[in-house]
Amino acid sequence: MTIFPYDEFAKGYLTELLSSIGKIDSSRKVATEVKEIDIYYTLDPQGVVDEQKKQILGLLGRFATTAAMFEPFRNAATPGEVRSCANKLFDIFAEIERKAKRDKTKVIEAELPRLWILSPTASKPLLKGFSATLDEGWIEGVYFCGEHWKTVIVAIHKLPRTPETLWLRVLGRGKFREQAVAEVQALPADNPLRSVAMNLLSNLKATLEVKQGKNKEDEKFLMQLSPIYERDLAEATQRGRQEGQCIIVENLLTARFGSLDPELLAIVQPIVNLPPSEYSRLLLQLANLSREDLLTRFSSGS
Repeated sequence: MTIFPYDEFAKGYLTELLSSIGKIDSSRKVATEVKEIDIYYTLDPQGVVDEQKKQILGLLGRFATTAAMFEPFRNAATPGEVRSCANKLFDIFAEIERKAKRDKTKVIEAELPRLWILSPTASKPLLKGFSATLDEGWIEGVYFCGEHWKTVIVAIHKLPRTPETLWLRVLGRGKFREQAVAEVQALPADNPLRSVAMNLLSNLKATLEVKQGKNKEDEKFLMQLSPIYERDLAEATQRGRQEGQCIIVENLLTARFGSLDPELLAIVQPIVNLPPSEYSRLLLQLANLSREDLLTRFSSGS
């Protein structure tokens, strides 16, 4: 695939998410002519899967229950691109079989890696050509080729708009992706995956801004990312400012009263939350205020 900003974003994005539950080997080389796998995922070496983290990843976490290759596409994958990815998968199979032969062990089919083609769209002719169909127990948009092919085509635009599919829908195109990014932004600020996604989207924004020959979709996506980036930056700055103010208040209270007990600690945030003029005035008056004055004032909410 030709390298575009989206390709680097997709690789970094999937690497960050999947590394929370397993081991990632990005840009793994395979034998014969040099071929590079976008993302090669294996389970934790100890065989321990953090079920809670896997649940947070939703459908992506379900994909990652076995060793896997992930090949994300910016544009709809073509038959040739799907075959190219399958060739890399078969090279991996050959490596595994050679190792098993050397070690005199048996290849376990269920443990062979599966290829996940992540395509923003997938046409009916493409799916039909690879005999890719829905499997029982899986949702619309996830199409399995014959079992021994170990290949799945994920048509991101067909995925239902649910929390389970959110982390994959971010890799879509157009309005579908815009909706997913808005959903990520709406997540609680302390959501760890939100932070990962927004940081990577900010990097993508910076890359797109300097990209030559941006198309209309690039420009529209930049328009969506700009206020999100600015809002997140403002929130981060505000959090940093409040943390600094809390430290100042704690130091002043310690100097005034010798130590901080739970009651004094409980009024630190209310003091920081005062309007700027009241906050400054209080700090100037602090040397003349008693402990009782402070506790009475802030426990009463005045």
